[in-house]
Amino acid sequence: MAVVLINSLTGIAKPDSNTSVTSTRPRIIVTTDGEEDDRASMVRFLLSSNEFDIEGIINSSSQFHWVGGKGWNAFHPVDWVKEYIGYYRTIYPNLLLHDSNYPSPDYLLSKWKVGNIDGVGNYNERTEGARFIAETLLEDDDSRPIWIQAWGGCNTLAAALKIIQDDYPQKMREIATKMRLFLIWEQDDAYQKYIRPNWEHLNIPTIISDQFDCMAYIWDKVLPQHVQSYFCKDWMTDNIIVGHGVLCDAYPNRDGAFNAEGDTPAFLHSIDNGLRNMENPGFGGWGGRYVNIRNNVWMDPVPSSDFVHPTDQWGFSNSWSKKMEHYTDSADVAVRTNYFKPIWRWLIDVQNDFAARADWCVKDYDSANHHPIIRLKSPLLDIKAKIGDKIALDASKSEDPDGDRLTIHWWTYAEAGTYNGIFSLDSNKKKVNFKIPEDAHPGDKIHIICQVSDDGTPVLTKYKRLIIEVIE
Repeated sequence: MAVVLINSLTGIAKPDSNTSVTSTRPRIIVTTDGEEDDRASMVRFLLSSNEFDIEGIINSSSQFHWVGGKGWNAFHPVDWVKEYIGYYRTIYPNLLLHDSNYPSPDYLLSKWKVGNIDGVGNYNERTEGARFIAETLLEDDDSRPIWIQAWGGCNTLAAALKIIQDDYPQKMREIATKMRLFLIWEQDDAYQKYIRPNWEHLNIPTIISDQFDCMAYIWDKVLPQHVQSYFCKDWMTDNIIVGHGVLCDAYPNRDGAFNAEGDTPAFLHSIDNGLRNMENPGFGGWGGRYVNIRNNVWMDPVPSSDFVHPTDQWGFSNSWSKKMEHYTDSADVAVRTNYFKPIWRWLIDVQNDFAARADWCVKDYDSANHHPIIRLKSPLLDIKAKIGDKIALDASKSEDPDGDRLTIHWWTYAEAGTYNGIFSLDSNKKKVNFKIPEDAHPGDKIHIICQVSDDGTPVLTKYKRLIIEVIE
């Protein structure tokens, strides 16, 4: 019997503040139709902008909002992006007290462009925004992938890709390797009409999400009660909306309560919090957990045998979340609750993270809380071990920048792994020891989460995911 010991110190490196190719932060392009929930998501996105290298913020349309739309379908004037960056400018000096990686307002303005907003699904027009996305993808001085998020429709993204196909067809395969797509539904038909037949076969990692809806307008129907309290008026007003500066003052809300941030999971997925979900959509993280359904396209896990993944456009008209929204039978409600669990299981941590960032808008460093730092006695996050091997894990060197007391929780993320046996780790000790279970099989993968929380206000949490592969 072998013993797998882990004994060299490692930690979380502070991201490089330089936005050049030396940066380790994810590259992000956002396309947005400017709906009220997009504007709410933008507040959180700007407060999270120290986590990314933002390559573009692009106005686009959707089947819900376009120039010429009437009533609820009316398009919000594009200058709202400039307006929100202006609010960000006001609190930017205070954000720098907490992290020097926050981008300057002028930099953000330089990345704001207007894309395809006239009509629904129009990808034939070479707008400024479409050209900007194409030019960014064609740059060859940065090999990092670009996460392109469609908070609205896919038409501006499709227009950018059509520019590349028409003008640089020899570069399509190379460009495909640089892209990662996160779609909040398919909010027009541009993905099906253009991107799917022309680009999907090039194996672009693509998430098409429906489970995001638990952070949209139906949150108070579908989130568990213990999670809902972090979205209700008392919590939202105290922690976000009142007394946290002009950007939070602009946060769209429902009479002081959370209203909707349906697009937020798209960028929560790209926050490098230690869960490693950007490596594989099936790992699960703040933006949800997904299953591969064709090519490199990932969708939501099936709630029950009554559901089948769509073969065509995935959106409002055939959404599983909309089908389950009005469930009242207890068994059906349990199915719905489990369906949204890949996101809601993290939402208390997500909301506390938001509250801390809201504090950073107005408080000095010593008066605010900051995330703990996990230090494992291991350089290995991927471990190979045989059945019966002993695994020793140690997070005792973890620390907190504010001197807060830390709580460490080790647990098995069963849904993310392939091991289906009876072993399950659940421990609050700093050091844990266990054996690879006898009922494991070679090739099984066991996902262990090290979750470290401080006792500050608000409570902040970081993670490390270890993946144990059982070998012969």
